[in-house]
Amino acid sequence: MQLMVATDTPRLLRNANLGRSKSVCDAIVALIPFELAKPDFSRLPDAPSWQTLHTRVRPQSGQVRSCTLPNAQQTAAVIAYVAAAASPFEQLALAGRAMREALARHPGQLGIAYLGNTAHGAEPLQALLSAALVQDFPLPSFRSKADRAKRLQRIDMLGGDSLNLPRIASTARAQNLARWLTALPPNKLDTRAYRRVLQQLARKHGLRLRWWDEAALRRAGAGAFLAVAAGNARRDAAGIAQLSYRPARRRGNPDVALIGKGILFDTGGTNLKPHRSMLDMHTDMAGSAVVLATLLALAEQRSPIAADAWLAITENRIGPTAYQPQEIVRAANGTTIQVIHTDAEGRMALADTLVLAGRSKPRFMMDFATLTGACVYALTERMSGVFASDERLVAPLLAAGRSSGERVVHFPMDADFDSDIESKVADVMQCAVDGKGDHIIAARFLKRFVPERTPWVHVDLSSATRSGGLAHVSTDVTGFGVRFALELLQGQDLLKQLPRL
Repeated sequence: MQLMVATDTPRLLRNANLGRSKSVCDAIVALIPFELAKPDFSRLPDAPSWQTLHTRVRPQSGQVRSCTLPNAQQTAAVIAYVAAAASPFEQLALAGRAMREALARHPGQLGIAYLGNTAHGAEPLQALLSAALVQDFPLPSFRSKADRAKRLQRIDMLGGDSLNLPRIASTARAQNLARWLTALPPNKLDTRAYRRVLQQLARKHGLRLRWWDEAALRRAGAGAFLAVAAGNARRDAAGIAQLSYRPARRRGNPDVALIGKGILFDTGGTNLKPHRSMLDMHTDMAGSAVVLATLLALAEQRSPIAADAWLAITENRIGPTAYQPQEIVRAANGTTIQVIHTDAEGRMALADTLVLAGRSKPRFMMDFATLTGACVYALTERMSGVFASDERLVAPLLAAGRSSGERVVHFPMDADFDSDIESKVADVMQCAVDGKGDHIIAARFLKRFVPERTPWVHVDLSSATRSGGLAHVSTDVTGFGVRFALELLQGQDLLKQLPRL
């Protein structure tokens, strides 16, 4: 199969009356407030059947029920009951469950409706639409017999006049791209293949691409990144990609620098991982996929935000040239690092990438990385951890997590944690010898490589993968981070708040 796949979305149409539509939907999903005593089914086809489905059992919040309408199309009718106070995450999760029921029949045309107060219908409809666009997208499959399941061609919405449909579709495409790249096997998405993907996407979206190969990184003094790359069998198996988007008539420094960890496969290096811990380490590049997808969404939406994406791409291999504990390496900002554990490679690769990104003098920096198991142990895979260089960034971070349905938890990052990585032979230890609070220790380590006066956020992507999916995503690879980043930058309009920091 091709390395890249089209992330096109179905046609999105507003329809005032699904019951009178000339073309009958193959499936319809209706979201109803469970507190609503008498939903109005008159604008849905075969309203009596919907009424019967509704009254069959007393509704409960979070419940999904379905039937087949008695029409020639045998339309699948799905009702989901949502609480009026449901959070965006809860709405997405319910929409995902309902959409799995509807899409199991592989409809070509789907209808979605919110039958509550139309003034409160934007969020529920957006949840249904987002769930449909994500769940209709197939992840990579390499079966000898190709899966030719029918995909959605059209989605009709009852209402939703206030929704920004192009932005919703663009965000879904970005999330699907992040999921696709993260799910690709390591023998398909190696560094050379990733670089080809970046070249194709840069051309398609009018982005500038610069590739920092090992020679360029050596000239830049990026010893921390190069230490991780040292175990690669080929010298072209590592590099840092810089992609730049500028709005029309904009030049110069970026408003935002997005930095992503792109470890295409992580063996743990000399401190080799055990089997279970290594099995899915092709997904250790999820941070780079999130950053890339976010930048492409900004470009596609013609955002006024000037942004750069920095992808730290390499593998962490075992071998005679791989870096080892107790080495002393020097990062691009001159900081010397005492290597403690070679499986803490992500913070090494990000350190130099943060330095290079900081030299472009962005107004705001944010990195995404599947960085620590400690964050997973703290939160499970349901939420991700965030760290902020300034306490005043915390409120918009949490608000973006709530609004996007990609929930985040803010962790402390006080300076006294630095005592755990004091080195007797270098400026800093790469990590502590034990694993206590490693997600916090890692954030403190990374902070040393960010310009002192630049607002910065670190996202530890404990939710990049989750068995059974998360919220409206039903696959193990979630694409978590794209919706959050776009909501933070656009919905929360973070850049307007920066002058006060």
